[in-house]
Amino acid sequence: MAGNKWNMRGIEVARTVAKWSKDKSTQVGAVVLMEDGTPLTFAYNGFARGVDDDVPERHERPEKYKWTSHAEENAIANLARTGQMARGATLYVTHFPCAGCARKIIQAGIARVVVDAASMNEDFIARWEEDMSCSKEMFAEGGVEVIIHE
Repeated sequence: MAGNKWNMRGIEVARTVAKWSKDKSTQVGAVVLMEDGTPLTFAYNGFARGVDDDVPERHERPEKYKWTSHAEENAIANLARTGQMARGATLYVTHFPCAGCARKIIQAGIARVVVDAASMNEDFIARWEEDMSCSKEMFAEGGVEVIIHE
């Protein structure tokens, strides 16, 4: 299912879901599809269910890092919450996963990660380059295929 048609569809859905995030600086979306394209879940970066996300101070760096879950983390949590397995699935995400999310992706059994190339701008790379390097190394060792979708 790693074909270009599905990559485009997965990234389109992830971009749409990213718009649901209240994050003022970086809206991230993720969608997990089975090998045949059946959707399992989608998620965006944001606060945990029930936690008040209308408190302005919680959205400012560095405080927001304590309150916000990444889209990939939320997608994996959604799968666990609904009793679904990610083994062999593809995760489509608008931004390259950080090291923490890479660990969770590997542990969940996700087979491939497709990243939206449009997110790889200077600002994002400047803030996440070190994490991206670590994530790439972990993905390679953990057997997770990474595709940058143009």
